[in-house]
Amino acid sequence: MICSKMKEVYPVESVYNLLAQEEVTSVKPPRYKSTFRETVRYDAKKNKTACKTMGPVKVEVPSPKEFLLKHSKEPKLPERQIIKPEDKQPKQSFIPHRTDLPIMGIYTKKNFIRTNAAEAIMGVPKKPQLIFVDSKRGDKHPLETSGLVPKYINKKDYGENPKYLTKKNEEVKRAQEEYDAYVKARLREGAMKQLSQEERDDVLLGLKKNWDEVHHEYQGLSVVIDTLPKKMRKERLEMEMKQLERDIHLIERHKIIYIANN
Repeated sequence: MICSKMKEVYPVESVYNLLAQEEVTSVKPPRYKSTFRETVRYDAKKNKTACKTMGPVKVEVPSPKEFLLKHSKEPKLPERQIIKPEDKQPKQSFIPHRTDLPIMGIYTKKNFIRTNAAEAIMGVPKKPQLIFVDSKRGDKHPLETSGLVPKYINKKDYGENPKYLTKKNEEVKRAQEEYDAYVKARLREGAMKQLSQEERDDVLLGLKKNWDEVHHEYQGLSVVIDTLPKKMRKERLEMEMKQLERDIHLIERHKIIYIANN
């Protein structure tokens, strides 16, 4: 440890150390000057001496008579109007005096007592509001807005298919008919061949058998995939299994399969 420190302080002797070496001086780059320096300096000095005296030159001096008075900015109530006694109108008394006589000669054709009695007799009694109780304390709620009453079955169009569904079903049926007509035309021309049920089952069974073989080979791979050939073999087996699964699903989904002759 001591020897290494000595070497750092006193370097190894060499003949090249006796040669005179040129002193390296670092040259600083020129100082950065913005191109907008003069513009900023002009904008800063432009409005600095405009109002250097006691404000602008042309200014209206306020008049000494127009000073702010006390309570001048508070809201003021309108002036009170004094009404003379002779200008006052007499108040109308709604309650008749005990000495006033009733107004005679007024007669109405309608007998309110008999009318009210007839309406009460012939009127339909009001039905009580339907409620339901949902707690042991007797909390009541209206039954009509609760969703427990089958209100929709009373509609005119209840149980009928909506118009958009009927239209969609017609379009699907028309497309199926066009496709069936195209298939029949191609079958007449001999361009396509329909796969029989036995051939379809054989193809499906063969695909499943191939999948079992690939899966058995996949299960036999080593646990640790540490080389490039092992990795490539594993990826190839996975791609084959996925393709076989897609083919099996496609054949199982479609019962009728057509094969082109060419």
